[in-house]
Amino acid sequence: APQAQQKRRQPRAGGAAEFGLSTSRALRPKRIAIIGAGPAGLMAAQVLAESASGLQIDVYDAMPSVGRKFLLAGRGGLNLTHAEGLPPQALERFASRYAERAAQVREWLGALSPQHLRDWAAKLGVDTFVGSSNRVFPVGMKASPLLRAWLKHLNALAVRIHTRHRWLGFDADGGLRIATPEGEQTIAADATILALGGASWQRLGSDGAWVSMLQSRGVRIAPLAASNCGFEVAKPWSEHLRQFAGQPLKSIAIHTPGFSRQGECVLTEQGLEGSLIYAASATLRRQIEAQGQATLHIDLLPAKSLAEAQREVAHPRGSKSLSSHLKSRLNLQGLKVALLHELLPKTAMQNSAELAQGIKALSITLARTRPIDEAISTAGGISLEALSADLEIQALPNVFAAGEMLDWEAPTGGYLLNACMASGVVAARGVLHKLKAARHPFEAD
Repeated sequence: APQAQQKRRQPRAGGAAEFGLSTSRALRPKRIAIIGAGPAGLMAAQVLAESASGLQIDVYDAMPSVGRKFLLAGRGGLNLTHAEGLPPQALERFASRYAERAAQVREWLGALSPQHLRDWAAKLGVDTFVGSSNRVFPVGMKASPLLRAWLKHLNALAVRIHTRHRWLGFDADGGLRIATPEGEQTIAADATILALGGASWQRLGSDGAWVSMLQSRGVRIAPLAASNCGFEVAKPWSEHLRQFAGQPLKSIAIHTPGFSRQGECVLTEQGLEGSLIYAASATLRRQIEAQGQATLHIDLLPAKSLAEAQREVAHPRGSKSLSSHLKSRLNLQGLKVALLHELLPKTAMQNSAELAQGIKALSITLARTRPIDEAISTAGGISLEALSADLEIQALPNVFAAGEMLDWEAPTGGYLLNACMASGVVAARGVLHKLKAARHPFEAD
């Protein structure tokens, strides 16, 4: 172990020469501090370690182990990226998923595209495949083998990872205040990359505590908000409908101004969640912010037209109950029929035209998102306008930022993780560019 530590302290051969500097004198390596050991922070560490010899790279994380959200996200199959951005397709459609931040994120994706991400995993010994949903997964469908291989590679590159080290902000001289198991320490870094995540899943380390620390330093930050999240209905579900909580609404379509898509979602005791709702979450959240509520229209039978639905509903049912009639004529049953009874007046349930209209466009009023800590990801964060193209925080020279703590959002499906890791690459390259521009990545002892 002492030999390994001594080896890590020594700049690798060619490090100073790489920057056109003499190697005839004793040199102290530049120290790069990365705060946050999630995907963005670890990717930044890898790029720095592979791109420049002799840098001392330290990664600090408040949790007892690294990549906790990364691991949890991979329990159901780690979704690395999406085939929408793989060759021969261009990146433009993939980048469009980032909505108003598409132009900026497109630049990040130039540094780490979906294909680059698959190649990166392959170099770590983890093959990937494109699933039926066009999402890209590791062959083993787990995050842990990939993370283990990644950490082994970083260790071989002499990247030092410090767990149970929580960043507390800056001291008066710009040093990094770190709470460690041995007490508070102040670290002087030549450059810092912040990759602290958003404010969802706080138990995994993303608590948003950095917001006030950066705001006090004049950094412009958009308020954090839940993204890829569930929503609560304005009028609470009846006790009867709550009995269906946890059941899926399959083969439906949802429509709201600015969003229309087929898929499925899940009924909760408070409202709705699931993949289709997550995809619409940004649109719905903005409606609520602007109007105090959002109206969602659910098509329970997207494969049939309104005329077809009305014809089947109007078909004579004889002695059959309405529920039996809807099941036999339209295969509507269970939760879908329960929703109709919940949301349509009794008179509409007895009127074939109004019932057919409800089947094709069942209106639900949403009042609020579920709490941000339950969300898959976070919107808001450091304004991209407060950053350089290299992701350096303009109000804090030599401090860069990456990942979910930046003000962008994306749907699930690989878009989130790909952009987080790509921003880590951009921030790391920004650090390297800054050091080279200063022409002294090393200093004499």
